[in-house]
Amino acid sequence: MRVLLDTIPFDSPLRDWQGGGHWPAQWIRHPEALGVDPLVAAFRLRVTITEPRTVRLHVSADERYELYLDGVAVGRGPERGDVNNWFFETYDIPLAVGEHTVVAHTWWIGKMAAYAQMSHRPGFIVAAEGEAESTFNTGHAPWETVELGGYTFTHAGQAWGTGANLNMRGDGMKWGFESGDCDGWIAPVDIQQGRNRKNDNEAAPGWRLKPAVLPPMLEKRVHVGTVRHIDFLDASAIKPAGDDKPNAMMPPAERLAAAQQVKESDIIDRIDTADIVVDPALNLSGETSAWNRLLAGTGSVTIPAHTTLRAIVDLGNYYAAYPEITLSGGAGGAVRVEWAESLYIVGKHEKGNRNDVDGKRFFCGGVGDTFKHDGQDSRRYSTLWWQAGRYVQVIVVTGAEALTIDGFTLRETHYPYDVSSRFEASDSRIDAVTPIAIRAMEMCSHETYMDCPYYEQLMYVGDTRLEVLTTYAMTGDDRLPRKALSLFDWSRDTTGLTTSRYPCHTRQTIPPFSLWWIAMVHDYAFWRNDLDFVRTLMPGVRTVVDAYVGFLNSDGLVQGPKGWNFMDWVPSWGGGTPPDGQDGVSGVLNWHFVLALDLAAELERMMGEPELADRCDRYANSVAAKSMEVFFDVERGLLADDVAHTRWSEHSQCLALLSHRLPRDKRAVIADGLCTATDLEHTTIYFTHYLFEAYRMIRRPDLLFKRLELWFALDEGGFKTTFESPEPTRSDCHAWGAHPLFHYYATILGIRPQEPGFKELSIDPQLGPLTSASGTYPHPAGPVTVDVRRDGEKLTGSITLPEGVVGVLHLGKAIRVLQPGVQKF
Repeated sequence: MRVLLDTIPFDSPLRDWQGGGHWPAQWIRHPEALGVDPLVAAFRLRVTITEPRTVRLHVSADERYELYLDGVAVGRGPERGDVNNWFFETYDIPLAVGEHTVVAHTWWIGKMAAYAQMSHRPGFIVAAEGEAESTFNTGHAPWETVELGGYTFTHAGQAWGTGANLNMRGDGMKWGFESGDCDGWIAPVDIQQGRNRKNDNEAAPGWRLKPAVLPPMLEKRVHVGTVRHIDFLDASAIKPAGDDKPNAMMPPAERLAAAQQVKESDIIDRIDTADIVVDPALNLSGETSAWNRLLAGTGSVTIPAHTTLRAIVDLGNYYAAYPEITLSGGAGGAVRVEWAESLYIVGKHEKGNRNDVDGKRFFCGGVGDTFKHDGQDSRRYSTLWWQAGRYVQVIVVTGAEALTIDGFTLRETHYPYDVSSRFEASDSRIDAVTPIAIRAMEMCSHETYMDCPYYEQLMYVGDTRLEVLTTYAMTGDDRLPRKALSLFDWSRDTTGLTTSRYPCHTRQTIPPFSLWWIAMVHDYAFWRNDLDFVRTLMPGVRTVVDAYVGFLNSDGLVQGPKGWNFMDWVPSWGGGTPPDGQDGVSGVLNWHFVLALDLAAELERMMGEPELADRCDRYANSVAAKSMEVFFDVERGLLADDVAHTRWSEHSQCLALLSHRLPRDKRAVIADGLCTATDLEHTTIYFTHYLFEAYRMIRRPDLLFKRLELWFALDEGGFKTTFESPEPTRSDCHAWGAHPLFHYYATILGIRPQEPGFKELSIDPQLGPLTSASGTYPHPAGPVTVDVRRDGEKLTGSITLPEGVVGVLHLGKAIRVLQPGVQKF
């Protein structure tokens, strides 16, 4: 019933609303919404339908909503944006003759909301089309509202950016509100008229509404997981009230005495297993089969009275999901569902093999939700936002009655990718990396891209550029890349720079990431065919260039811009900032600017702006010449990271090579140094993408495969997704590490756009140690299929291009023209 308005129908009232800027509906709120923070509330509308009809409703809320029709979920939203670009969803609601109830479950978490949540104030709005306006529109129709008790919130702990965890009390909830079947409904308060971005000069501060641009997120009910360990928890797992120091620091007698002072009803809030070793000798193996039936959706589990136990569940893969648990009996009992990416080695903040559980400890740092049961049967509890990880720890505390868990289900969620690409090669290790990379992309793709689903759930430019390139290699759907490009464009401040992450209600600036946004625009211009959209982004590209021009010192070099000049998680670089990158003159930062200027110049020429292109060229040539003068070491044939020539990295060499601005007589020298020097700081997982790009340029796929060893070891190490950095890594799921999937197609098979719009392509296979590779790439015009086989120095194979696409095939020094259809070589 959800409708995605790719284009607004000609006869839609939305055209009038867009033109005039005013909606025929009011934002409304619960009367207590400004005095309660957080606030969970529902809105109800009862209508009588006298003849069958389908009603189109446009719906939004601040912060979030879930929409129900006659107790059945219809959709959720709004899609994440910012206040000046506040999204609404559109639903076509079929209504039979009779009575119907529309309910919206809304919540406002305020200061405890996710960092990515940029809100204005609590509010809800519905606008119908046509004759249904007076029947459904908020501010006109007889909507009612009720505050929903039973919800309290706790800080997210180590998952600091993800928003508050949930603590639900069954005895305080308005059960049945989804159908409108609860008491306490009152009239809402009007806030202001709904508006879009037109007539801003007349509009009060607040939301500027625009249609959602993404399809609904996947929401799939799954029964997954295997119990790896069950044991009873004793006083060692209970923290004394008001004391958060680890229990291991307390003498046993003191710990026991303190635990005995904790009320049974409060135990669930004080349990912390961070120091409890998973001891296989204590495993309640006789309980395992019942728990596994519960997880499979074929059974239930009953926990006796006055019991505290935990079950550690291995989901078998990494999931982002809404946990859903159904409880019966056991008044005063409680269940806590905690999430972890992996268990940790005892005595270390390291994880080891991700498949291992025994002898390790379940440390979640406070990531989890608590459900306190009221004793009624078949109560279904769930969360307002999803959690993520591979392992779930289910902690159960019962009171004077036994508690039954009737069901435990996950509603898996992520962006609904339709993966249409395919890659196969003679090295079977590649087959193991592909599903890991795809899973990382799924877990880090929702209403925005994310750096990680477990810790921050924030869209950073540096991560997103690689995620977008990988998206292009997975699917022809480019709606999420387009949204990412727009969001970062909207994030720019008066300096002209984008923020490092957006949407985000706490501002952070990483100046180099603004340059990577220029690269994202350039990528879209080549890998997709929509230069009109690129044109809308060019003012932003120019302001970023101008901001960096302002960072040039009297010598014509970039002096460390204000902000966090992160480039890569190199262990010897403090905070990921290259030598002299914070306040001084860094070779890495200067070559990065040269590369960005090169890309900006190409963009300007696409836009028919030769003068602006010449300006970018002039700055690029000047900064490159100065950088060669200051950073090139004649004796070593390498570019230093610092003016003193004491620090060296692969990063400087990569960026200089990719910039195309090196003097011709120095390219081979620097390329050779990149490949042979043994004291260069290595790129880590993220920046290795740019190393792979440089290896492709200098035709060294053999070295690319050597560096892929890190990815080839993921499966053996128990990883289900690509990680953030070399061990010991913080995050097990960072989609910037999925970029080898892009290189399978763009580097190994060599499929690249030759011209803007991808109407002409280049195919330049670089198999390295492979004897064969084949794949299908999701070109915007249709699939491009490449099959290459090598026998000694001889390459044979076939290529299929879609209608309207031409290209060239590189075979050593020979070039063959490619036409639509099948051709063999």
